[in-house]
Amino acid sequence: MQSAAAVAPLSPTPASCLLVRGLLGRSLRLAAAAPFCAASFQIHARSTGRCHGSGASWVSAPFLASDWEQRRREKGVLTVRASSVPESTGGGSDKEAAPGGDLLQTLLLGSLFGLWYLFNIYFNIYNKQVLKVFQFPLTITLLQFSIGTFLVLFMWTTNLYKRPKISPMQLAAILPLALVHTMGNLFTNMSLGRVSVSFTHTIKAMEPFFSVLLSALFLGEVPTIWVILSLMPIVGGVALASLTEASFNWAGFWSAMASNLTFQSRNVLSKKVMVKKEESLDNINLFSIITIMSFFLLAPVTLFVEGIKITPTYLESAGLNLKQIYLRSLIAGLCFHAYQQVSYMILSRVSPVTHSVGNCVKRVVVIVTSVLFFRTPVSPINALGTGVALGGVFLYSRVKRIKPKST
Repeated sequence: MQSAAAVAPLSPTPASCLLVRGLLGRSLRLAAAAPFCAASFQIHARSTGRCHGSGASWVSAPFLASDWEQRRREKGVLTVRASSVPESTGGGSDKEAAPGGDLLQTLLLGSLFGLWYLFNIYFNIYNKQVLKVFQFPLTITLLQFSIGTFLVLFMWTTNLYKRPKISPMQLAAILPLALVHTMGNLFTNMSLGRVSVSFTHTIKAMEPFFSVLLSALFLGEVPTIWVILSLMPIVGGVALASLTEASFNWAGFWSAMASNLTFQSRNVLSKKVMVKKEESLDNINLFSIITIMSFFLLAPVTLFVEGIKITPTYLESAGLNLKQIYLRSLIAGLCFHAYQQVSYMILSRVSPVTHSVGNCVKRVVVIVTSVLFFRTPVSPINALGTGVALGGVFLYSRVKRIKPKST
């Protein structure tokens, strides 16, 4: 779905910039007060079976208890878990955290969903505009991690959030998660730079397929027949959309597929990674450490492969608008971290099923918005394939609640 015309400029007004900064500042303040799993990562207390501050167990797949896991519980350790947008309800309640009938809580939850979608829209539009004219995905990804690193260090140095004490053993345990986090975001940007936003998100609808496949291969989790059936429209819809995609190219397609694979591999890695319960390490600080580690992991690779391309001298020599590139990259980086934090603030208030459905709706909103903004040509068959794939994701989020009968 490639744009038929030049990318329309999206020059934010002073009011919109104030809105984005205000919303981001509010999300960061709320993040310090509300429990959530920031940016797809969570610490799961094996001794209690719950996430910090949550009334429900947050898991990416219905992990089955074993004798080995029981021994780990008895030792009182913390498991570093990771999850992309949670898709299952493994052990979670389907009741909302906010009391029913409480108008204030309902309005707050609705506002959070609105911020979640708004930050996603802004991130994808601005990020695509930058990648369309500045085709250096390593540099763009590194810039986004550097913005996150700056925000983390600012919160720690100003005591907006307490800096954790981390041991070398804990850093070694978190390193694999930081590595796949880095690769997942890099592959996503590589795909966005090659194909349309709508097509990238259509391919990323296959995340449930990779989640089930990796869980079966490496964790021995056998999916139910209903889960298998729900994966069929996802795979079929993506295939149909790919065959009729105007912007299709193999580099963009496989980059999005690699993003799915790396993001879902975090579920497998987190199953193996343990952090000793020596120091308190909450979810915000865990994500903060991962962000900083991702920056240092990607920096030398970027310098070696792409060099320094974000300097004013290079941008001007390439005929690019210096102000637009810097401003759009900054807003994309801020929104990138903001939407992930708001996502898990929502998860702390609703059941995993509701969050999963909201994520499916979010993907629809991003696809429709990008199609309208970039004027992406969409054929009827292409739209049908995208719709079938997203419908399969919605169905998958529902059937994951069905537990296999115990023998």
